[in-house]
Amino acid sequence: MPELPEVETVRRGLEPAMAGATFVRVEVRRADLRFPFPRHFAGRLQGQRIDALNRRAKYLLADLSSGDVLVMHLGMSGQFLIRRPEDGTAMPPETHDHVVFMLSNGVTVLYRDPRRFGFMDLVPQNELVMSRHLVRLGIEPLGGELTGETLMALFTGKRAPLKAALLDQRLVAGLGNIYVCEALFRAGLNPETEAGFLAKPDMRAKAQALATAIRDVLTEAVAAGGSSLKDYVKTDGTLGYFQHAFRVYGREKEPCLAPDCGEPVRRLVQAGRSTFYCPRCQKPERQEA
Repeated sequence: MPELPEVETVRRGLEPAMAGATFVRVEVRRADLRFPFPRHFAGRLQGQRIDALNRRAKYLLADLSSGDVLVMHLGMSGQFLIRRPEDGTAMPPETHDHVVFMLSNGVTVLYRDPRRFGFMDLVPQNELVMSRHLVRLGIEPLGGELTGETLMALFTGKRAPLKAALLDQRLVAGLGNIYVCEALFRAGLNPETEAGFLAKPDMRAKAQALATAIRDVLTEAVAAGGSSLKDYVKTDGTLGYFQHAFRVYGREKEPCLAPDCGEPVRRLVQAGRSTFYCPRCQKPERQEA
């Protein structure tokens, strides 16, 4: 599933094409994706100007002149592809091309989703924060909210492993499996450490190191256009390349890349998901009662 860097990369690709343009025609080629489309979805979009294109966690949010917000989620295999008039070639429809936005600036934006786990919704702007999509989301990991002190407060009393706590969207919104593995490695924290352990006063430096690692990993991944492992592509159809910078993710049995280490990277399963870590660089903390 695309994680925050992939969604932010898509937003940055779509924004120049969509912001300020108007929906001239909208084609919806099936009744549903993960969920049914809202009633009269195409008709409610046609003629509306896109005032801004934002992101919250893994959601794309298009503010419309009608006062509604077009909420879009890529699911597991969703892709937005842009075709401009200067491209000079038509974009023949494919089996999994489910939504087509034709804009007033001549741009066509196509939504392709083979597995159909993505979705689109329309929510009034004044109801967005409390909508079912956003109401339970935690803090954004990019920006000023995420600090060591914040993590300590969020993790107080949490007995779940650090890996699980970081994936809990109610605490920190938008983090996914890949970037949590990478951030824990950079911070030198074992993924099985109890999250509440990081809330202890003497763990302040470790908490700050984790907050810094999360921001750094996400920022670098966005700069690289995200990670293309399966279905994800950027809006121009090209691949992201942060996967070439992975230090632990997907590198089971390969040597750790930390200087003077070389210990084979290990894989363990947590809540049904693969976790990759270096047993030498990420030794378990002594968690005394």
